[in-house]
Amino acid sequence: MKRTRAQESRAAIERLYITMRHLFTRGSYKPMGVSGESLVNALMVLSPEIYGTLTDPEKIELDGLLYVMERLPRGIEECRFVRLISREGYETSHLSPIVPPKRKRNCYRLDEQVMYVEMTRGRSDIYDILTHLTFLYIESNKIYKNSVDPKGRISLNWTMLEEFVKKENNGEDFDKEAASAYLSHLIGRTFEETVQAVEKFEKSANSNSLYSIVYHMGKLAMEEARNNLDREISFSATLRERIGHHVYGELWANRIKKTLDELNLLKRPIHIISANLHSVLNTIYSTQKLGIKSFEELEKVAMDISTKAKGNQGKALYDYAQKHGFVDLPDESGTNIGAQIIDTAKLEKEELIPGVFLPKENEKKPVFVVMDYAFGEQAYECFDELLKPYKKGDKEEALNVISTSIMGKAGILYGGKGDLMIPDAHVFEGTADNYPFKNELKKSDFEGYGLGVYEGSMVTVLGTSLQNKDILKYFMESSWNAVGLEMEGAHYQKAIQSASKIRKSIRSNVKVLYAYYASDNPLETGSTLASGALGMEGVRPTYLITYKILEKLFN
Repeated sequence: MKRTRAQESRAAIERLYITMRHLFTRGSYKPMGVSGESLVNALMVLSPEIYGTLTDPEKIELDGLLYVMERLPRGIEECRFVRLISREGYETSHLSPIVPPKRKRNCYRLDEQVMYVEMTRGRSDIYDILTHLTFLYIESNKIYKNSVDPKGRISLNWTMLEEFVKKENNGEDFDKEAASAYLSHLIGRTFEETVQAVEKFEKSANSNSLYSIVYHMGKLAMEEARNNLDREISFSATLRERIGHHVYGELWANRIKKTLDELNLLKRPIHIISANLHSVLNTIYSTQKLGIKSFEELEKVAMDISTKAKGNQGKALYDYAQKHGFVDLPDESGTNIGAQIIDTAKLEKEELIPGVFLPKENEKKPVFVVMDYAFGEQAYECFDELLKPYKKGDKEEALNVISTSIMGKAGILYGGKGDLMIPDAHVFEGTADNYPFKNELKKSDFEGYGLGVYEGSMVTVLGTSLQNKDILKYFMESSWNAVGLEMEGAHYQKAIQSASKIRKSIRSNVKVLYAYYASDNPLETGSTLASGALGMEGVRPTYLITYKILEKLFN
């Protein structure tokens, strides 16, 4: 019986997952050698939406390339050796860390050939970076093939690009239009597409110019093919030893619990919210300081703050919050997850948000623990550690956790960017782990605000870069009734259910609130994550979910 495209794609994901675990355990591999061939083949079969024209033998995928370069350290395309490490003391060395803006991690360039990349966010982070690197190597081989003629001789296009990149490195002026014309042949794109891509890369805060990136990608592929100078990816012994042992999650959670203990808040009603680090802060303190009377007024304040214009109220709100129960806990553990504590007993007004009033007694007033977005499996590591009792010497003290709320970004299968998804279950792709749960939030809570709202199951995927239309359509059209996909939901549920139902470290009837806003629609061409961030479109869904979480918890 012939397999469907969805079945072939799911098998390819499984092969990728197993191969990456095998190579990680082995310690090193050559991405374009025999050992890396399985990864390359599986990624080509899968052909993820985010990597666009990956399977085209000549065209370079430009939006996917920019997406990847903003999540990898600047200059990685120049390095023949990439070594994935744990936190191993390089932060105390003379080496300056390189931090990609879209995926916060410390990276260190040892010399011209070697890049070290710190992995402290768990297995999902490793799968993510290996997939991105495999994409880069596939594209680099295309560049090399486009730079030689059928007899293997170097083309004029390549020679001229080399000249332009030398001039760029020396700070000399050069004709960008001529450079783009030569470049367009090497990347298999039209002159117009090339010029537009060059401009996009110039606007990026993280990546080198497109001329430089294409040149160095092609150069490494050429040296490997002609001079046997193989590229290599390796994993440090410390990273292989630490992975899966919650080393960083434990450090992160203990700091939060220690702070709660020092502030004498462990016995107070605690509400944990996984969200961004601005919406809960701005929603609560806009009510306190500015006296907003409705969600519409809150949205105006949020829009003003989001413009980052001079004189906006963000700094004033933050300063006011610090004097009224707000404690900021920037990450020190290596998880790259900041946290905040809000003690509502120190608020000036009894009104938490418009129409929602706090209890009169101080001991009943809620404490919010807000944590920034986790990444994939890291959600389980951090939440699992946070929900464990606080160890203080020989004693253990359980946290009085009343609710756990998850606001997340997700890919939507219906509607478009900015629309909302309200899950009633999480289906963990590629496993038999499915997590139905009672969501305190309902579709009806969000209707009437001009946003599409969809209710159903959410698929928790292994990585944003591993999805294709065939699998997503299967989950959407089959009895799974999926409305979206994301990377953390099942991991959070695993931690919540094990803490409340098995370990009993938190109450069994802990309230669970989940809502997602759409960052992309991977089923629509041009609407994948590679098409860019939400921008101001994200303000309404982000603040609406925050507002409704607070409203639902106390009404």
